[in-house]
Amino acid sequence: MIDRLIIIRGAGDLATGTAIKLHNAGFPLIMLDIEKPTVIRRTVSFAQALFDGKTSVEGVCAVRCSIENALETARKGLVAVVADSEGKTIEKLRPNVVVDAIIAKKNLGTNKKMAPFTVALGPGFVAGKDVDAVIETKRGHTLGKIITEGSAIPNTGIPGIIGGYGKERVMHSPCEGVFKGCRNIGDLVNAGDVIGYVGDTPVKTEIAGKLRGILSDGLYVPEHFKLADVDPRGEQTDHTTCSDKARTIAGGVLEAVMNHFYGDFS
Repeated sequence: MIDRLIIIRGAGDLATGTAIKLHNAGFPLIMLDIEKPTVIRRTVSFAQALFDGKTSVEGVCAVRCSIENALETARKGLVAVVADSEGKTIEKLRPNVVVDAIIAKKNLGTNKKMAPFTVALGPGFVAGKDVDAVIETKRGHTLGKIITEGSAIPNTGIPGIIGGYGKERVMHSPCEGVFKGCRNIGDLVNAGDVIGYVGDTPVKTEIAGKLRGILSDGLYVPEHFKLADVDPRGEQTDHTTCSDKARTIAGGVLEAVMNHFYGDFS
């Protein structure tokens, strides 16, 4: 076991923002995700390492690993990313901290027995019962708040408002099938532009802005699956660095972890 080892379940954009904050604070990290992650903000997600072998976000490098070599990779100061949806890495390596950052809006199996200290992001968990602490993920005054009793604000199913737009920012699959994109993250788009296809059915934008996220090609998706995200702020949006939301949530996780190791938090 590595001293102060942290394993994060999930490797999407919010999990990656959390990982970067913990990495920069000196914690060795291993991240777990499914074999073919369905993240859309791929330029700011360490999950992309599972497709490309390695990836970097804000100068922090993540490398695809097996369970067997993940510990050695973490020892070298890199973020190890393992295809492990069941959490077998947790059982084998016995980390000091487990962070559930899957953002599934429900608990997919994380529990307090997994590590001496457990944290979960967003709704679906009860602090003090399922995990030791929950971090609020809903935009607003309490974003990033550490909850030690109770739950985060329930999921509304409506994306947060950015630039005056909410649900209009997000594109979903019009049918089931295999997705193929025809635009790239960082492209400026207009309302009505085609950004990809599910089978032969086009996927169109509702608003103008910058394409901040789009699903990897070749993945099978069901109807209504989240495929892409347009930021209405356009050119001023930086699609290569963590979002303000990710940074705020990461700060909450770091505070909780630091209190666990060095304070009176329990």
